[in-house]
Amino acid sequence: MVSYEILLMLDPELAEERQEEIVARTRDLVQRGEGTWVRHDTWGRRRLAYEINHKGEGIYHLLQFDAEPATLDELSRILRITDGVMRHLATRRLEGSQTSAPPEPESVPAPAYAEANTGSQEEE
Repeated sequence: MVSYEILLMLDPELAEERQEEIVARTRDLVQRGEGTWVRHDTWGRRRLAYEINHKGEGIYHLLQFDAEPATLDELSRILRITDGVMRHLATRRLEGSQTSAPPEPESVPAPAYAEANTGSQEEE
């Protein structure tokens, strides 16, 4: 058995029930492959650095489990074709490490050049 974690990015327009259904299906696939489900953390809605499919946000879920590599391959195949899954990333989980959600960004100040252009310019 290998320890894995998958970071799921789901469509922000998905209903809560559909999100839970995707996570439950993932858990079921792990357990049917004789793996062990470790934990599920909901990171919530986050702003994306760039739009994906015309969406500026995604809903993140961190899934941790122990499974055989063949189970992970099947799980990745299923997630690629599942409607509502925008992206997913599977990685090996290091023993003793803890992945946590990044902090929420604070409000970003306006760029300095924007303030310089707001003043009136006098014509000579």
